[in-house]
Amino acid sequence: MGKRYATILAATIIAAAAYAQDGNSSFEFLDLPVSSHINSLGGNNISIIEEDVSVVHYNPALLGPEMDKIIDLNYMYYMGNTNSAGATFAMAAGNRAAWSAGIQYVGYGSITEADANGVITGNFNAKDMVISGGYTHDMGRRWRGGVQAKFIYSSYAEYSSLALAVDIGLNYYNPDKDFSASLVFRNLGGQLKRFSETYDKLPWDIQLGISKTMRSVPIRWSVTFQHLNKWSLPYSKPVTDEFSGGEVLETKDNFFSNLFRHAIFGVEYIPNKNFYVALGYNYKTHTDMLRYGRNFFSGFTFGTGVQVKMVGIGVSVANRHVHGTMFMFNLSMRLNEFGRR
Repeated sequence: MGKRYATILAATIIAAAAYAQDGNSSFEFLDLPVSSHINSLGGNNISIIEEDVSVVHYNPALLGPEMDKIIDLNYMYYMGNTNSAGATFAMAAGNRAAWSAGIQYVGYGSITEADANGVITGNFNAKDMVISGGYTHDMGRRWRGGVQAKFIYSSYAEYSSLALAVDIGLNYYNPDKDFSASLVFRNLGGQLKRFSETYDKLPWDIQLGISKTMRSVPIRWSVTFQHLNKWSLPYSKPVTDEFSGGEVLETKDNFFSNLFRHAIFGVEYIPNKNFYVALGYNYKTHTDMLRYGRNFFSGFTFGTGVQVKMVGIGVSVANRHVHGTMFMFNLSMRLNEFGRR
């Protein structure tokens, strides 16, 4: 069992480290994007105010009664045989509260299995799934708090694990200045069933973000700080050794490097409430990719979205991992507008 477990564990790198790059925990797939809008803003944003139900997966405090009976479907092509799909639904609970429910599935296709000597012994399937439920309530004229519970299931060949996690969010929004600020605690919880003899950590995180629309032009900018529970985020980049002339890895771990690896920058052009074009930059993703020789555009994300009556469509592309470009698509529908003219 030990040898085979090592093989299965190595296979989970496909399911985890491909996104996190520095995965220090299991269930890294929880950080995969589910919103093309958020994905286009660098991969994470916890402060934009939109009637987009998919944003509740980043900050449950962004949910509200204004999202009543909105359903969102998402699909992401990640890499190779890896695909993700899911759905989210919201319902108002009076004038000051709302509920949400969601499901997300990540499939990695058929993976070749080998023993400790590298001899291929067959194939196995790997998948992850999350079922979530959220609740939010106004805490005042400009404050809103929310919580989201997540039931997590992972299966790699005959090995499986169960976990529970909670996201807690707080948002402040001033509509007069179109300014929003949020604080989020993500993935607080632990495993109910282990893969092996030891418990694995969840990728818990503390995040802080702000968004502001400029007065004179229809542009909104955002800055999101993540991994605030861990200041040091070193990375390695290839450099030429001055003695041998060969390529070696140099570790960067200074103040400004760590500061910018915590930050994600996003900007949107929003000429009206039914259309946006967004661009994002994630310095951590860019520097993570340096060791793999990725190009200048690693870390950049782009997307656009349009709302036509009751139907909304969003698309985004990103160069976030070592295997190329990631594509994401969202389709949302306002069910309470069926039959309206």
